[in-house]
Amino acid sequence: MDTLSYKTISANKATVNKEWLLVDADGETLGRLASKVAILLRGKHKPSFTPHVDCGDNVVIINAEKISLSGNKWSDKSYIRYTGYPGGQRTTTVKELLEKNPAAIVEKAVKGMLPKNRLGAELFRNLKVYAGTEHGQEAQKPKVVNLKDLK
Repeated sequence: MDTLSYKTISANKATVNKEWLLVDADGETLGRLASKVAILLRGKHKPSFTPHVDCGDNVVIINAEKISLSGNKWSDKSYIRYTGYPGGQRTTTVKELLEKNPAAIVEKAVKGMLPKNRLGAELFRNLKVYAGTEHGQEAQKPKVVNLKDLK
């Protein structure tokens, strides 16, 4: 019996095979979309997943302005930021952010589901979000992914 076949394979930057995936956010619920995209970015859907390596895929999300939210989240959900000055706490609702920058809503949701360390920052760079159907990654020939097929 060949004992070398039982060795656990740990992926590294050189052995990882990354793909380009295209996700359409039209009619998708924000949180469900973000959690599935975070899994794709992290690489947890691959059998060669290694926790400390960027083994996920590059993901392109289109139609970010057509996401859906349940309940009263369009008016009640708010994003808080701080300017750095006393009394400088600012809040923005989802509806205001949708008018200003629809891609930022999806980016914030996905970034919150990635690790809060250097690996998470590196994984976030593999995400491209666009408000319309046009995107700048046609040359990479991304594969269309149906999120309903993912677990």
